[in-house]
Amino acid sequence: MNGEVDIYGVYFPELLVLTGVALPLTALLRRGLAALGAYRLVWRAPLFDFALLVIVLGGLFAAQGLWQ
Repeated sequence: MNGEVDIYGVYFPELLVLTGVALPLTALLRRGLAALGAYRLVWRAPLFDFALLVIVLGGLFAAQGLWQ
């Protein structure tokens, strides 16, 4: 495991790349949860959104081990 991703000769940290993937996935999840009305049960929506991003990012890190 290198820790860096080469994109057209420019090296990016893995955390940056995976966060770039996790942000749109989290946005889709947020939109789906809002459509279901799940945010009525949430105490602090920004804290919940951040936790959702961390969970998705952790899932991507775990899945990354399966890809390599």
